[in-house]
Amino acid sequence: MKKILIALAIFASAQLADAQVKAVADAQKALDAAQAAASNPKKATKAATWTALGKAYVTAHDAPAGALWTGASKQELALLLGNEKPLSTSEVVIAGEQYTKEVYAAKNLYFRANGQLGIIEVTKPVVADPLAKALEAYAKAASIDPSVKGVAEALGSINEKYINDAYTQYQLGNYAEGSKLFEKAAAASATAPLNKVDSMSVYNTGFLAQLAGDKAAAKAAFQKCLNMGYYSNDGEVFAKLADVDPDNTKQYLEEGFQKFPSSQSILIGLINYYMSAGEGTDRLFELLNAAKKNEPNNASLYYVEGNIHTQLGEYEKAVEAYEYCAKVNPEYEFGFIGEGTMYYNRAVELQEKAQAELDDAKYMKLAAEFEEALKNCIEPFEKAYNITKDPQVKVGVAEFLKNATYRFREQDAKYQAAYDKYSEVVATGEAK
Repeated sequence: MKKILIALAIFASAQLADAQVKAVADAQKALDAAQAAASNPKKATKAATWTALGKAYVTAHDAPAGALWTGASKQELALLLGNEKPLSTSEVVIAGEQYTKEVYAAKNLYFRANGQLGIIEVTKPVVADPLAKALEAYAKAASIDPSVKGVAEALGSINEKYINDAYTQYQLGNYAEGSKLFEKAAAASATAPLNKVDSMSVYNTGFLAQLAGDKAAAKAAFQKCLNMGYYSNDGEVFAKLADVDPDNTKQYLEEGFQKFPSSQSILIGLINYYMSAGEGTDRLFELLNAAKKNEPNNASLYYVEGNIHTQLGEYEKAVEAYEYCAKVNPEYEFGFIGEGTMYYNRAVELQEKAQAELDDAKYMKLAAEFEEALKNCIEPFEKAYNITKDPQVKVGVAEFLKNATYRFREQDAKYQAAYDKYSEVVATGEAK
């Protein structure tokens, strides 16, 4: 019985391997037939001819990768790949991560250190830019017969495939190509009869264009986001535009700050702008005070004020602002989180300086300041831990408290008890 099962497994493997290779040939054959039909004057007047052509192009796009999927293990893929062996294998580093790269006739597979497939890169498509041609075919079908079924769904599928391809290029560090693919994804979504705005793809077009160093393309994409009222998380679009359009940095940042006064990227951008422009930070506080007048009960504005003072190295003023948050709203935990983070980061900074200091007296002074800052972070973090109702925030704060109390656990039993408590929270992911 065991021999029969092994034989069946080998047979199945061979069948799947053949299917993997055959898929490309079948895709080319189906595409040739669909193209021939579309070239026929009589058949070209029918919407079904063009939907068939669109489908054939989509199949051609998918064929080189076959049934492979990211996240699969080598064991799972062995059955699908069968006798199809890599032409070469090498170790590569992409974005700081180690991969094993396997090169095949029409694709490259990148495996992570844990053996899972991380990236599928098609290197030999059945036809150049098949998704663009599929898009044209489906649009043609809709123009012939607006009531034709399945076109909107097909356009949505093309949008998703472009996004997947764009993300692959992003993973590989091909930012310019990824930007173009995100732009095509947005265009596919906007095509009739789907007519959907894919704001995320528009944003990603700009994001990758900026990474590629193409400021003009990035500016065009981010400006398009602004025009459609899409600002991304915490108004990130304003900060991005300020980076790629230096002639209008101040305008973008101030407009963004008015809409998103709690945005760290906009806030840091404004601080850097006013300091580098020699204008000081008075204008920044003017904007903040105007926001306070509009929303006097908004505790987050005082949190922002604390962040500004922290960035400027004005730590006493930062503490005043952070602690004032609780006076405005006793249930607002982020003022204490801001204060704790400020002290914690200050402690890390002092520790690094101490480690680099060769003078014993200066070292001892820095070490004492480090311990003071680290100890100072504990109380505000504990207040935040007790106030917050968000389990994830509790666990995040517990991580800081675990690290801080570890330093002092031999000095006082209360620190040992606190370390034990927060270590358990971090380990279990369950706040108490």
